[in-house]
Amino acid sequence: MVEFAGWEMPVQYKGVIEEHQAVRRHAGLFDVSHMGEIEVRGEGALDLCQRISANDVARINIFQAQYNLLLNERGGVIDDVIFYRLRPTVFLICVNAANSDKDYNWISGQAGEKVEIENVSAKYGQLALQGPLAAKILQPLTALNLSEIQSFYFVLVDVASIHCLVARTGYTGEDGFELYCEAADAARLWNALLEAGSPEGLVPAGLGARDTLR
Repeated sequence: MVEFAGWEMPVQYKGVIEEHQAVRRHAGLFDVSHMGEIEVRGEGALDLCQRISANDVARINIFQAQYNLLLNERGGVIDDVIFYRLRPTVFLICVNAANSDKDYNWISGQAGEKVEIENVSAKYGQLALQGPLAAKILQPLTALNLSEIQSFYFVLVDVASIHCLVARTGYTGEDGFELYCEAADAARLWNALLEAGSPEGLVPAGLGARDTLR
């Protein structure tokens, strides 16, 4: 275990090489609840998101995600992030753990009266199920046909009777799903996923494999 952005994080469970290979060949499960989440909502939400980022946020449909960069007033990079468009005037931004307070303060400082900014990081747990067998493992736990989720889209659906935002960004280079749930439900969701995936070779994976896979 190591300290990372105020969290105690596992570098490895059984070994970085074994966990790396499991994600490439089967599947790995990462607890990435340390990541930050910032919600931007209101009439001016889209204009604000356009102004503070490098990509064209206006192109994102509802229930679509977009990789993006937060920029400062000189065009320098503050953080790399993912935007999720929940509603026409509501965006959820997933930010890096070490930058969550800095990013929140920056975004808040750019917001006008028609925008509400909230740091909702403490509300969410986030698990990442990554690997070629990710869909096979996850499918029995939800009524949704996972083939309906295209790359960089997401849905709001129950997984193992836990309400989740399920995205398909696959940051490891493999197929994969990111599951956001209430923080209090994260441990139960973790156990349900591990149990469902054990016959398929699913293993828990730590920070070490997360770095080598990217």
